[in-house]
Amino acid sequence: MGRVIKIFQIDAFTNTAFGGNPAGVSFGSGLSDSEMQSIAREMNLSETAFLCSSDKADYKLRWFTPTTEVDLCGHATIASLHFLNENNIIKNNSSIRFETRSGILNCRMEDGRYFMEIPAMEVSNYSGDTSAIINALGIPQDKLEETHPFILLENGYLYLHVKSIDSLSNLKPNFKELLNASESGKLFTAAVPFTLQTADRESFAHIRFFGPYYGIDEDPVTGSANGPLILVLQKLGLLKNDEDKISLQFEQGDFINKRGRIGVTYTKSKNEIYISGEAVTVIKGELFF
Repeated sequence: MGRVIKIFQIDAFTNTAFGGNPAGVSFGSGLSDSEMQSIAREMNLSETAFLCSSDKADYKLRWFTPTTEVDLCGHATIASLHFLNENNIIKNNSSIRFETRSGILNCRMEDGRYFMEIPAMEVSNYSGDTSAIINALGIPQDKLEETHPFILLENGYLYLHVKSIDSLSNLKPNFKELLNASESGKLFTAAVPFTLQTADRESFAHIRFFGPYYGIDEDPVTGSANGPLILVLQKLGLLKNDEDKISLQFEQGDFINKRGRIGVTYTKSKNEIYISGEAVTVIKGELFF
């Protein structure tokens, strides 16, 4: 007799079906690594998350793209919190801890919104050649804030400041060239252009995420890129707030019809970052194999 598992498809960082970023979520205890990878390939979403038993936290959380396991995924974690809430395992105004490849992540559900701690990674000025990246993104040099250097995150995400939201929306990357640029020097893994012009007045910045290195040409709404953006803004001197705790809203996905909004809170004294958002279940089903 074959096996049957419960699996949901959940849109994260949105309160509307078909917005945000979709992720598959299932319980993973009893599944082998190869089975998890096969399920992720079958779901064919940017990430599928598996909640497994853990002796270090409430659950061990693993994230798989269609091709590989990854160290950190924001939207699939928000989706996992929603999955647990829908299955009556966590309730409003409660906390939970996940064991992950990026360490123990503290998460919570508060007033119907999901919060996830992400690592506060090191940021530095990018020292590599930028010309191939600019050409691959198809952005004219005069559309970039030339006084601001490209900023490299510890995990290889490369941030570049674009002058306007129109320039950001008009980007048409050559993904083959971008993949070649990321593989050639092994200096960066994804390009994250951002602008301080926004669609919503209450937002602070708008980003796009291009990651052919990960098998994802453009990710709709990327928690692991929006969270550290607050550190990038701080390094570039773009935050005019001297308070210890800063909370901002960032935007992503609008230009590919996957509108998403992410809250980011940074506590300087603790060097602590939380991202937050809503989520909507769009598919509940069973997988037979």
